[in-house]
Amino acid sequence: MNEPRSHERTKSGTPGVFVFSCFRGLLFVLFVSGAAYAQPGFPTAIPQTKFNSGQDVVPYFEGWIRNKDGSFDMVFGYFNRNWQEELAIAPGMSNSVTIPGSKDVDHGQPTYFLPRRQGWAYRVTVPSNFGKQDRGAGAPGGSEVTWTIVANGKKEVGYGTLDPVAEITERIIQTRGGLNPGEDDPNRPPVVAVAPVASAVVATPVKLTATVTDDGLPKPRDPVKRTTDIASTANATRQANSNAAPRARGLTVSWMQLRGPAKVTFEKASGVAVVDGKATATATFAAPGTYVLRASANDGALTTKSDVTITVR
Repeated sequence: MNEPRSHERTKSGTPGVFVFSCFRGLLFVLFVSGAAYAQPGFPTAIPQTKFNSGQDVVPYFEGWIRNKDGSFDMVFGYFNRNWQEELAIAPGMSNSVTIPGSKDVDHGQPTYFLPRRQGWAYRVTVPSNFGKQDRGAGAPGGSEVTWTIVANGKKEVGYGTLDPVAEITERIIQTRGGLNPGEDDPNRPPVVAVAPVASAVVATPVKLTATVTDDGLPKPRDPVKRTTDIASTANATRQANSNAAPRARGLTVSWMQLRGPAKVTFEKASGVAVVDGKATATATFAAPGTYVLRASANDGALTTKSDVTITVR
């Protein structure tokens, strides 16, 4: 008897099992392929996790400035990765600035770290021959200024060198990163000075006074007058019920803490309007010690800074 053809043998069972197995394998491949496409992308596509505390503080080298006397200012900022935690880290092994030729670790760097990114917060001056000992009399470069911060058990280091591509200007700091040299800009930055504080006591509010002069440029913009129609009534009501104060326009002063053993509480830290050439605020200190506070005057385009040192009993 003739052997049955291959398609007839599918009725006997064995070839049918083979076909079913192939079909099941195809379904498995499709399932796996679909699962692969359903997986999340690269780690950079995962939304950032926000930590209120427990994270480190990263020092940032912002660049260097060439001074008229031939010296250089090395400019640093920092990034406190915490969204809420503020850290007081005294000068020492956990907060040290190292400059070649100096055995000191305290070169006036910040010792109190506010949350998130604080740019252009610190600058230290190095001599005109800095960086030339390794390269003869050529262009600046070679040596490093390092800022080491240990926070919550994590060590981070920022490295500052006189690399030509890292050269910046005062205007870049005044504009917080603006690259326009401002050669055709008639606006001049404000001038700010903070009055010395004669005495301060823990838990007693202290009055701070910043004297500010400016050329009046740029002209403050008038507040926008908005009309309300039926469609925007609900939104207008929400805005009217908001407790947020309107943002000050024109010349303003903001305050921040740079150094100190404990937190300083400002009655109003930002957007203090300058009235008759002065901006006042109050600060309350939580512990005795030496503090450094900074006043930043902003005319709407340019910012200048002035620091005051206060000893608290």
